[in-house]
Amino acid sequence: MRVVKLATCSLNQWAMDFEGNLARTKESIRQARDAGATFRVGPELELCGYGCEDHFLEGDTQKHSWECMAEILASDLTNGIVCDIGLPVEECGVRYNCRAYCLDGQILLIRPKLYLANDGNYRELRWFSAWKHLRQLETLQLPECIKEVTGQETVPFGDGYLSFEDTGVASETCEELFTPSSPHIDLSLCGVEIIANGSGSHHQLRKLNTRIELMQSATGKCGGVYLYANQQGCDGGRLYYDGCACIMVNGDVVAQGSQFSMKDVEVLVAVVDLDAVAGYRGTVSSLREQASQEPRIPAIPVKFKLSRPLNFTDHYPSVPIKVRYHDPYEEIALGPACWLWDYLRRSGATGYLLPLSGGADSSSVAAIVGSMCQLVVKAVKKGDKQVIADAVRIGNYKNNEVPESAEDLAQRLLHTVYMGTENSSESTRDRAKRLAGEVGASHLNVNIDIVVKALLTLFDNLFPGKKLRYKVHGGSQTENLALQNIQARIRMVIAFMLAALLPWVRSKPGFLLVLGSANVDEGLRGYLTKYDCSSADLNPIGGISKGDLRAFLRWGALNLGYNTLAEVEGAPPTAELEPITEKYSQTDEMDMGMTYEELGMYGRLRKIFRCGPVSMFENLCIRWHGRLMPAEVAQKVKDFFKYYSINRHKMTTITPSYHAENYSPEDNRYDLRQFLYNTRWPWQFRQIDQLVQKYESTMPEPAPEMRQHMKPTAAEAAAPNATGFGVPAASSGNPQIGKHN
Repeated sequence: MRVVKLATCSLNQWAMDFEGNLARTKESIRQARDAGATFRVGPELELCGYGCEDHFLEGDTQKHSWECMAEILASDLTNGIVCDIGLPVEECGVRYNCRAYCLDGQILLIRPKLYLANDGNYRELRWFSAWKHLRQLETLQLPECIKEVTGQETVPFGDGYLSFEDTGVASETCEELFTPSSPHIDLSLCGVEIIANGSGSHHQLRKLNTRIELMQSATGKCGGVYLYANQQGCDGGRLYYDGCACIMVNGDVVAQGSQFSMKDVEVLVAVVDLDAVAGYRGTVSSLREQASQEPRIPAIPVKFKLSRPLNFTDHYPSVPIKVRYHDPYEEIALGPACWLWDYLRRSGATGYLLPLSGGADSSSVAAIVGSMCQLVVKAVKKGDKQVIADAVRIGNYKNNEVPESAEDLAQRLLHTVYMGTENSSESTRDRAKRLAGEVGASHLNVNIDIVVKALLTLFDNLFPGKKLRYKVHGGSQTENLALQNIQARIRMVIAFMLAALLPWVRSKPGFLLVLGSANVDEGLRGYLTKYDCSSADLNPIGGISKGDLRAFLRWGALNLGYNTLAEVEGAPPTAELEPITEKYSQTDEMDMGMTYEELGMYGRLRKIFRCGPVSMFENLCIRWHGRLMPAEVAQKVKDFFKYYSINRHKMTTITPSYHAENYSPEDNRYDLRQFLYNTRWPWQFRQIDQLVQKYESTMPEPAPEMRQHMKPTAAEAAAPNATGFGVPAASSGNPQIGKHN
């Protein structure tokens, strides 16, 4: 039997941290070699970090990457083990995203990426070119630092693979797995049995199954061994790379690493029988026929065997396992928590400051920080030296103390503040206090009316006789918005003041990072005040929908031990920026003029299905057929695009948020659109009106029972201008209104 022990890994790399990246890369090689592996693959661009972005345009980035490679080759780390390492390489004046294969202190082959990721969050074509000379090898002149260490002047460069004495090994890098004509197909038909994928793939809710299924399909259809390595953690930006290193054999998963972890280095090892690959392929007649006519891919012969003699102690083939998936609510609890921990420990801050209103969004953020503390304490108890060192430093522990409980750690790291006004309710104040206690946070209850009144006094002095009033007291919409935005923006100023001064007040070093808590749906609709408490240093839920957050609150009440979350989830979302009267109580959905469920639908149609106003109207006429008339659907679509376009400018200053949802409106890199619109959309809305006339002439009125789920709540029914279809009329939506939860 040709039995091979193979290793892959997840590394918590940090863009431009060459010293740290090199140390983690070397540690992963060391662990793989100590485990008896003869092949190890690491993440994409592991030496410099995947997220260097425009730093890739700097010659220093490549120079330092080569210097790191030289240090690896100068050591004995690659003796007896083939290492597949990612770094940027320039050939003939063109920069490529490459994999370098090393063995016994020598570079065997450099393989550039054939197909680049250039959509969504990825901009690889801004920094790299794809290698377009398929099935061709050229000769690369190596830099001086490599020549001095290896004695090599040149190395093969291009689209090829390594032909060992007992098997063939090749690369497929990240995006190439997702392309329609993936390289693994041609490589498998050319007889390559082991394909390694060094990846830089970010977390997104409900995405892991897509990645796993593609790898299972690749090896299930073609046979073979597939190793997947990935980054894991926050490497300096909005993305969290979610690890989950895997090893597949003939369509089966034989090893799977963690998706969310506090570990900086996680090495995964499996033992594979290559004869099983040959037997699997030999039974498929069509595969043999296609392989017999497949054009050859250049091979680099290497006098080395990956296989080792079979023994029944530690070298017996790994058996298939069941794939582990987290449900979306676990993903919300774990992904943003790990992202926040990486950001905290690498930023130099000593904790987080969270404006906690007792509402769903800020309570979700508090629960995520609590989850972070729980994960840290678990890692401390397992003896993770890096986590212990970081926790002791950030938490300011003395005399060999370490965190004993999540609550103890949260008391040092999380500072919450309820900033109430005369419009705040006792119920939200109480929920905020109880939740902070359950998490373990240091909590403040602050009444900010004195600051609000100071600003109103200033306004009265500037404009005598002009007294601002809320709408429920007879004021105009302009006055109503101004009074609410004053409260919202004051909260931002107070939050940053407390973040700077609380450590000093409590005789502790450092500063706090301010956490924001606006969800993806509110960003899409613009239901936030520009420069209110949505303006912060970080927002762990800015890419998560309201529906997912509410489900997370229910999950967290049971699984995180924060019972108050269930009560928060059951309360109607409200900004509490207007006075509460017997006839009126402010709610988010009434303010927005649409429900959160509808917002999620609009967001997915706009981004994922690439719908403009007209095509969104046509889609919703089909989806809501029998429940709403076309004219009603038209009004909803017009309302959405009106408020979306009015508020798009807010996305230009939105707080950096954890990316979790594929309909995110985040303006920095993911959803690139203008921020000055003709908010009347005359051409598009006119076409919608024409379609309404066409459709309604042939469509019967929906039955009353079909409208049942669209009926307004008691609060909406009591409000003026209620339409009876679950949302207020367009005139009741507030285009600029914000909130503090």
